[in-house]
Amino acid sequence: MAPAVASTAAKASYSQTMSTPVLVPPPNVAARKDPALANNWKTKPVDQLTDADVLAMPDAEYMNEAQMAFFRLKLVTLKRDILNSAGETTEHLREDTVVVPDPADRATIEEEHALELRTRDRERKLLKKIEQSINQIDAGEYGYCDETGEPIGVGRLIARPTATLSLEAQQRRELKQKMFGD
Repeated sequence: MAPAVASTAAKASYSQTMSTPVLVPPPNVAARKDPALANNWKTKPVDQLTDADVLAMPDAEYMNEAQMAFFRLKLVTLKRDILNSAGETTEHLREDTVVVPDPADRATIEEEHALELRTRDRERKLLKKIEQSINQIDAGEYGYCDETGEPIGVGRLIARPTATLSLEAQQRRELKQKMFGD
């Protein structure tokens, strides 16, 4: 039963909102494996494998040597890029230390520096996760959920190579954080 609404304007707006269709998001569809790429990993060197090649590998080959080497290379490349951008930030901050007389310009420059430093701080935290993931690869434990021990999934690892939880475990953790706080 609809709740009582005080004014006619409110009634009109209420009835209009009820008549609008509710949009339902499409169901989650797993990334499709291309059968034509299923055996490419057997003939290609690791440095030439693409995300599609690794995704097309059969489930029985989960976290084989080729996948471990692929993700290790991906993580090492990501680490190198972050370290290079950190060096560029240091140079950029040194170059922009010129005294600007206009307070608005000075504030803009300081805000840009603060934003750049926040970005580098996030990357610093990501570097720790990258190191942990590389250590997991070396130990042969990469690709499995820390909570459940189930495979994380190649698609998730391609999207987020530092993932340590399966999608379901991550959703449970986020739900708990939302309900109970950090």
